Amino acid sequence: MAVLAVTALPATAQLRLPPIGVPPLGNVTDAVGDTVQDATADATRVAGHLLQIRDNRIAKLLRSHPDSIERDSNGDPARRGELFLLDAPPEALAIARQAGFVVRDTEKIEGLDIELVRLIVPRSLSLADAEEALRDLLPDATVSADNLHFPAGGAAASAIPVMLAASATSIRSAVGMIDGAPGNHVRPSSIRGFVEGAPYPSNHGSAIASLLRYAGIKDFRVADVYGTDPAGGNALAIAKALGWLTQGGAKVISISLVGPRNALLEKAVASAQRQGVIIVAAVGNDGPAAPPAYPASYNDVLAVTAVDGRNRALLEVGKARHLDYAAPGANLRVRNAEGERTRVRGTSFAVPLVAARAAAHTGSRSQIVAQLDKEAVDLGKKGADDTYGRGLLCGDCRP
Repeated sequence: MAVLAVTALPATAQLRLPPIGVPPLGNVTDAVGDTVQDATADATRVAGHLLQIRDNRIAKLLRSHPDSIERDSNGDPARRGELFLLDAPPEALAIARQAGFVVRDTEKIEGLDIELVRLIVPRSLSLADAEEALRDLLPDATVSADNLHFPAGGAAASAIPVMLAASATSIRSAVGMIDGAPGNHVRPSSIRGFVEGAPYPSNHGSAIASLLRYAGIKDFRVADVYGTDPAGGNALAIAKALGWLTQGGAKVISISLVGPRNALLEKAVASAQRQGVIIVAAVGNDGPAAPPAYPASYNDVLAVTAVDGRNRALLEVGKARHLDYAAPGANLRVRNAEGERTRVRGTSFAVPLVAARAAAHTGSRSQIVAQLDKEAVDLGKKGADDTYGRGLLCGDCRP
């Protein structure tokens, strides 16, 4: 994932504010007004730049894999030529076939009690046009593209001579991780692939796994939804991963991925939550001008943002429809897929730290959230806010 090259700067430098002096009394109001305007204009430029990076990344992906990926009716990337039907009435398949759609198969997602029909779209239609046509034909059914999701971080610096030691805390509750696979230097309790070529070691998956281990998680289970598949990170793979981890007894699931709202994945998240699973997800690094990030924006998912070493929100953080917690996400020491020590930055890397804190508590979801709220350190303005949520978790566990 492309990353804005932003280093940790003093607060004034982040917004390019002028040096704070003592202007003549008559100019105080004008000076304050100019400062606010400068800060607002600069924040707008940064947000616009981050959004352009996001758009360029998606455009490059589409150019690189035209046989595997295309845009859906909302303009978001998805697996080419395939749509899902959920909650379809009995006559739906006959109507779809008559319109030129081909039934690929009917699939049941184990562990989540979800059944869907996979349809191949007519060759004469783009995915976007086929999606709109199918919705018109079947207004009582749920139609979904197989949208892609991307890692929510981040910047990797050069290798550093620092050993990543395990935390003194040992948490025995099972934690699931949906990402790429870690390298051989990090051994999960179990691992399973859900796309072509999986499991396959990735730098991002290795970083997340090493942070879970550092934060004290002894039993973590990895679902690889990337492998070597050009359309990896798709909604179906993530939904299947959620089912496998839920069925296997994961209490908390860490998802450091971001994508658009997707009907299949929304149902999968809700089904896992009904079975008592707590899902923790990143708000992404596409900046405040980007669309809300999912799965962080689904109901009751713990949405996580990131702060630097001075507990300042990272400039590049994205947004969700709600925000729960912040955690360290800059200059963290991890290992990549080859076992090399490196530093990373991004909201991805805050998520496993919050997931570990959730796994350290017991009880129902509401009881665990109440315990997390008690240990969260309030930052920014008093109380919950749109920058830090309800506070900072795991502030003292930066590796």
